[in-house]
Amino acid sequence: MRPIDLAREHGLSAQAIRNYDDAGILPPTERSKTGYRRYTPLHAQALRAFLALRGGHGHQRAMEIMRATNCGDTESAYRFIDAAHVALLAERDTRTEVATALGSLSTTTPPQVTGRPLTVGELARRLGVHPATLRTWETQGILRPGRDRATGYREYGPDCVRDAEIARQLRQGGYLLHQVAQFIDSLRNAGGADALTLFLNSWQDRLTTRSRNLLAGAAQLDAYLTMLDQTQQG
Repeated sequence: MRPIDLAREHGLSAQAIRNYDDAGILPPTERSKTGYRRYTPLHAQALRAFLALRGGHGHQRAMEIMRATNCGDTESAYRFIDAAHVALLAERDTRTEVATALGSLSTTTPPQVTGRPLTVGELARRLGVHPATLRTWETQGILRPGRDRATGYREYGPDCVRDAEIARQLRQGGYLLHQVAQFIDSLRNAGGADALTLFLNSWQDRLTTRSRNLLAGAAQLDAYLTMLDQTQQG
């Protein structure tokens, strides 16, 4: 099989195949008397495995998995794959925590702050917490108050008050400080509760797609490993 034939099957250039070969993504190739590389069905399956792995692991990690496999270091290859699943599970848990936190918020909208920003004492009284609690929330990244230019005192504007209201609800619901901080950060990045709902739906879709890609990559790698075993036994 020529590089161009292997390339056409996957919509790649012949040079891309040579590059993958040189990078160790494909198993060692034999050369013809004229110096041309000879590719076999084993090489074709290695390429399928790499392209499938790339969808779930990314280019660099997929290359590392194939290199380890081709060097006979399947232990390292399995570790790379396991690490990806662990990371995906952690991300899935994070998304679930944020979604649960969003669902636990009261549907009652607190009165909007108008006029000048609130002081630490005013916000603490509004929430029914100690001022030291607000400082702790600030340390954890939950609140980001401004500062009065003249006095240096903390000032809590509408967005900060909103975050404090949410933090109070979540803390009353039993959420830990790092979980509250994680939720508030997601809320800020999304641009509000409604935008966060859309973001969470999109996030779930990305997680599902990556899970499927990891499964597809594992299936193609398993097929490649089976062919490698058959080649070595033969």
